[in-house]
Amino acid sequence: IFDLHRRRSTHPGRGERDFYILEAPPWVNVIPLTRADEVVMVRQFRHGTGDFTLEIPGGMVDPEDPSPLAAARREMREECGFDSRRIISLGRVHPNPAIQPNWCYTFLALDAHVSGSPEPGADEETEVVIVARQRVAGLIASGKITHALVIAGFALFDLYQRKPRRSH
Repeated sequence: IFDLHRRRSTHPGRGERDFYILEAPPWVNVIPLTRADEVVMVRQFRHGTGDFTLEIPGGMVDPEDPSPLAAARREMREECGFDSRRIISLGRVHPNPAIQPNWCYTFLALDAHVSGSPEPGADEETEVVIVARQRVAGLIASGKITHALVIAGFALFDLYQRKPRRSH
C-alpha cells in the first residue's frame, strides 16, 4: 500500500533535516451518477477507524491499470457492480502533501448502470447504498460522510456543476 522513506530536505532559511515520506501509488475515486440522479455509494468497513464509512467507489491505481480513468472504472465495477460509458475527469488532489507525494484523481461516471455483481477484495466488507444526489450535502454536513477524499470529490463535482457550459 505504501513505502516509508526518509528524505533529506533543505528548507530555505531553516537548513537541512530528515523528513519521512509515505510513497504510495496514485489513488482514484469515482462518483457513479444514475439517470435517476442518484449517487451509487458503498458502505465499507475501514480498519483504520474500526468502523463503517459511507464512500464512493475508489482505491489504488494498480500497475496493470493503463490510466487513472481505467482504475476508476475497475473500482466502480468491483465495489458496486455498476459501469458507465461516460466517465469525466473532475480533477485531482494531494491526499496529504505533508507526508505523501501521490495524487487522488476523481471522476464522474454519468448514466451509471448495473453491469454485474460487486466483487469486493478478500479484505473488503462492503454494501452498495443508493443515495439521491440532493441528499449528499446533508450527509456530509451531518457527519454521515466523513472520508476526506470523498468530500473533496464531491467538492470537485460541485465545481463541475457550477461551470458554465458551452452551447453547441
